[in-house]
Amino acid sequence: MFIQIEPTSEIPIYTQLANQLIELIASGTIKPSEALPSVRSLAADLGVNMHTVNKAYHELEKKNIIEIIPKSGAVINSISPKGPSDMQLDLIKLHLKPLIAESIVYGMDKEQILSITSSIISEITEG
Repeated sequence: MFIQIEPTSEIPIYTQLANQLIELIASGTIKPSEALPSVRSLAADLGVNMHTVNKAYHELEKKNIIEIIPKSGAVINSISPKGPSDMQLDLIKLHLKPLIAESIVYGMDKEQILSITSSIISEITEG
């Protein structure tokens, strides 16, 4: 599992970690029901504080991406055959809307936004 943290980034380290774990899951690198490294182990590997990894794991748990099992660790949840819940769709829209608005402010049109979105999906799913 390759995770790269950029300590000088404006994005908090726990968010960088959570985002990269989501990408690894989306790409199929980490599979449903697979266990994540322990908080202690991942913190040591990345050279970050254990509380940072713990916070990232809890963020993923809040999004129902992982389940934290006390004294056992964190496990990737299975993907629902029904697709995302209404709550999950609302959350995704909440995060996408400002990014799309910012893209429009920069002068991008619908086709450019869709092209970039399609490119990112291909990058994640096709490696």
